[in-house]
Amino acid sequence: MRDKTQANSPGPGDGLVRAGGIIFIVGAVATLVTIAPLFLRTHPFPPVAYAVCMLMGVGFVVAAAGVLRGIAAQRRQARSAT
Repeated sequence: MRDKTQANSPGPGDGLVRAGGIIFIVGAVATLVTIAPLFLRTHPFPPVAYAVCMLMGVGFVVAAAGVLRGIAAQRRQARSAT
C-alpha cells in the first residue's frame, strides 16, 4: 500500500495556487488600507489605490485556475492508469 501513496512533491497547479494566494493577500491588505480613511476621516487615497484592490479578485481567479489545473492533471493520470 505504501508504494501507491504519493510523495509531497508539488503537482501541476500548486504554483498557481500559491501565487494566487499571495496576490489575494496583497489585494486584501490594499482593501483594508483604502477603507481606513473612511473610518479615520482623512482624505481618501487616489484612484490608483482602489485599482490595487482589484488584485483580490485576480488572486482568486489565479488560485482557482491552479485548482482546476490540478484537477485536470489528476483526471488525466486516473484515465491513463485504467
